[in-house]
Amino acid sequence: MRWTSSAKSVFLFDVQGSVAKSTRAGIPWLRYVRQQTGEKLHFWPFDGWDVPDGKLVVAEVYPSIFQNRYPFMTGAIERTPDQQDAYAVARWLEETTRRGFLCRYLSPPFSDEERRLAEREGWILDVA
Repeated sequence: MRWTSSAKSVFLFDVQGSVAKSTRAGIPWLRYVRQQTGEKLHFWPFDGWDVPDGKLVVAEVYPSIFQNRYPFMTGAIERTPDQQDAYAVARWLEETTRRGFLCRYLSPPFSDEERRLAEREGWILDVA
């Protein structure tokens, strides 16, 4: 992992923080979603680094990148860790889009070799 120190490979099973089992369980559902929605979805980066206007985007995110950027407490309500993950990702996406910077994260500054590897294996949004 040269771009982040904490993300785990989808090929590492049975290690602390492993995502391999959930990845294997989720991939058939992504295929089903693609079959049901046709051309409405853009699976980033597999369908390309640039997202066409009007497409809905499916992208991998790593919530711990975002969760501490925003307070866990809103008024008198404290979010659970899972609620905080969802809130932080949604808020970061909204703020980044509003500021006009989302395109920067959708096209990281890769070398040619890194881009080819990420196009085959995938990428995590905001690891740039």
